[in-house]
Amino acid sequence: MTVKERFQNPVSGDTVRLRLFTYNSNNFADIDSFEKVDIYYLDPNERTEANPDGRRLVESIDGSAITQSDTGHYLLDLETETDKYVIGRYLDVWTMYPILEQPVQTVTNYFDIHSNLWYSTTEPVVYDFSFHFQPNRLRQGSKQYLIAEITPNVPKATDLCRYYENLIVGATVYISIEQMCGPCTPQEADLALEVDNEPIELREKRFAYYHLDTEDLDCGIYNVFFKLEFGGNVYLSDKMQLEIYS
Repeated sequence: MTVKERFQNPVSGDTVRLRLFTYNSNNFADIDSFEKVDIYYLDPNERTEANPDGRRLVESIDGSAITQSDTGHYLLDLETETDKYVIGRYLDVWTMYPILEQPVQTVTNYFDIHSNLWYSTTEPVVYDFSFHFQPNRLRQGSKQYLIAEITPNVPKATDLCRYYENLIVGATVYISIEQMCGPCTPQEADLALEVDNEPIELREKRFAYYHLDTEDLDCGIYNVFFKLEFGGNVYLSDKMQLEIYS
């Protein structure tokens, strides 16, 4: 099965990676335990006065299936079997105990199951993409997400543009960061690479989020550039500058 993030246009049969981040006093913090995750389908045929959004339980997943990747970072890989998951919107309701022996709490998120985006053409893919990221200036010691935006260079405000935006959300995006100038810039090009062609997993539509920890980076100017694989083609962005300062 293909693994996709919740906002990466999953289709029935994909594995949807549902993430949950937990904080305490604005810092990532672990909770005590998870009881379960309930998956509901918002069924338009089930809407009633007592159930206005048509919520219908699809399955309940035991909390033991949830894995932890870092402090306050949790994920559940949900297999969307074709006989259970149809096109539409779903809720994932996480039931958890933040602190032992304190009342249970629930957190509700959503994801959509989309139709397959098949397409055919008599010509190869000839469109291009532009890349942009922010922020481009960070103080040394910061830990922040770099937000990369990939935009298809096709006519705006058309179905074609929206169609390509939907397609690229499933394309693989890579990031590279190399030191350009600073007090300890290595002469060898490969040693200057702090991040070498690393896939960006956290995706949302045409945005990609890469968490950058600058604590071990020298102050100076860095080149940030991206690679996108789409339709059998490889698109390389220009080298854009990121400043790390003290």
